[in-house]
Amino acid sequence: MYIRFALQRFNNDSGVRDGLFSAAYELLESYELSADQISLLKEKLDWFEQNLRTPNRFNRSKSKGSYRRTTKGLSWFKDTAIQHISAARDLTAVLKDHGWFVDELTTPRPGYIVYEDEHQVVAEPFRETRA
Repeated sequence: MYIRFALQRFNNDSGVRDGLFSAAYELLESYELSADQISLLKEKLDWFEQNLRTPNRFNRSKSKGSYRRTTKGLSWFKDTAIQHISAARDLTAVLKDHGWFVDELTTPRPGYIVYEDEHQVVAEPFRETRA
């Protein structure tokens, strides 16, 4: 099973829902947080930077210039990434405290997998994938 944390708003470029990390960084830059909240949010994001690899691919295409195209890949945690999922839920709680609604989505089939490591996959969603 794969787990994705997604906002209830759609990204204009990709047409899919924005993910947890883009929302967390957006909140961090919004100046809506107290010093304690900034510290907590930075602590959680720093943990992810140290404990989760940044994927090197977000689309299936390997054609020349594909890196310039709008990517379609979405990041999903593997259900075995217990610490990562717990930390993502902590981030979700901070976002919810500031009016951001985050859904925890699950699927056994996230799409065409274009990147994978121990804790996550990036997949271009199938038509029927709820993302």
